[in-house]
Amino acid sequence: MNDNMTYPVMLTLMVPKESKSYRHVYFMCFLVLYVLILSINIRLVMVIIMEKALHEPMFIFLSHLCINGIYGATGFYPKFLSDLILDSYVISSNMCALQIFVIYSSLLCEFTILTVMSYDRYVAICKPLDYHSTLTKSTCVKLILFSWIVPSFSVFTATLLSNLKTFCAYHVDKLYCDNWSVVKLSCASSFVNDVYGYIVAVVFASFVVIIIVSYVKLISACKASLENRRKFWQTCLPHILLLINFTFAVLFDIMYSRYGANDIPESLRHFLALELVIVPPVFNPLIYGLNVRAVRKRVFTSCVASRVNVSHAPKRRKR
Repeated sequence: MNDNMTYPVMLTLMVPKESKSYRHVYFMCFLVLYVLILSINIRLVMVIIMEKALHEPMFIFLSHLCINGIYGATGFYPKFLSDLILDSYVISSNMCALQIFVIYSSLLCEFTILTVMSYDRYVAICKPLDYHSTLTKSTCVKLILFSWIVPSFSVFTATLLSNLKTFCAYHVDKLYCDNWSVVKLSCASSFVNDVYGYIVAVVFASFVVIIIVSYVKLISACKASLENRRKFWQTCLPHILLLINFTFAVLFDIMYSRYGANDIPESLRHFLALELVIVPPVFNPLIYGLNVRAVRKRVFTSCVASRVNVSHAPKRRKR
C-alpha cells in the first residue's frame, strides 16, 4: 500500500527571507491585503446581486470573476498568515493537495472566465442586435458552468496524479504548494504528469488565443464607429493589459516550477509567485468593475446610502 495513502506526509515550505526579523510586519501587510481582497470583491458581488439594472451577462460574468478571486485568495492567505504568526512553515500532504487544487483551479478559472467575458464583449460590440438573443439566460448558465467545471476537473486530475505517488523528498521550494513542485518530490517517473501537464497547457493556451482573436476582431470593428471605440477603450483595453500581465506571470510560474533557475534572485521568485495571488483578486474588481461607469456609480451610491442610514439611525437614550 502507498505510504501516502495510509497517513499524511508532512512537507516543509520555503521560509520567507528575513522572516525572523520581519514576520510580524509581513503578517500585518498580508492580513491587510487579504481583508482588502475580501472587502472589494464581496462589495462588488453584492452590488451586482442587489441591483437589478446590473443583471446583465457582462456583470454576471464579472461577479463570478470576483468570486473566483475570493476563492483563490482563500487558498493562499489563511495558510500563509498562520505560517507567519506561528513561525512554522510545514503542511501535510493532504492540505498541500487541497492548496494546489484551490490556487491553480482559481488561476485556470481566470482564463476561462476571461474567455467568456471576451466572447460577451465581442457579441456586444460586433453583433449588438443579436446580443440578447445570443446570450440568453440558459446560454449564460452554460458558459458559467463551463468556466468553473473545466478548470476544476483539469486541476483535480493533475493533483490526484501527483499525490498518488510516494514521496522521496519533503521540501517544497516555494511559499505555497504547486503541483509540479510536489511531482518533483516523488520517487516514481513523472512521465504521465508531464504529458498531462502539457495537454492542459495547450488547452488553456487555446483559450488565450481565443481571447486574442476576439479582441483583434473588436479592434477592427471599433474603427468604424465612435461609440464602439468608446466601448472598447472603456471595457476591453484594461482587460487586455491585465490578461498580458497575468499570462506572463503564469508562464513564469510554470517554467520556473518545471525547470528552475538557480541564478534567479530569491526576491524576484517570491515576487512573481506572489503576483499570481495578489494582482488578479485586487485588480480584477478595480479594472473590470469600477472602471465601468454603471458599476462604479452604484457601488459609490450604495456606500453613501449605507453611511447615511448609519448616521441617521435612532440612538438609544441612556437611562
